[in-house]
Amino acid sequence: MIGTNINRIRKAKKLTLSELAERADVSKSYLSNIERNLNDNPSIQIVEKVAEVLNVEVATLLGAEHEPIITNNEWTEFIRELKALGITKPDIDEYKVIFEFIKWKNKQDQ
Repeated sequence: MIGTNINRIRKAKKLTLSELAERADVSKSYLSNIERNLNDNPSIQIVEKVAEVLNVEVATLLGAEHEPIITNNEWTEFIRELKALGITKPDIDEYKVIFEFIKWKNKQDQ
């Protein structure tokens, strides 16, 4: 399960096995064995390193939760759109109240 999750997230983030192994400071063969579920019990230290590189929670790799995978490209595009609208980083705090109201309103309408 953990190997399948690592493989799925790595590919979604467009990382090669070699890139992930290098960035996580894990041998490529060891990581390959994890992804192919030949080693289904890696140490927590390895899992933490891989999670950090993939920018996900350890629980996500363990399959404890399913969170949507958002790539860096998606975040970059989102930020570009905000900038194009003239929204600055300090504006975000002010807009949080509006977002919370919209979420509340949507729940009321359901």
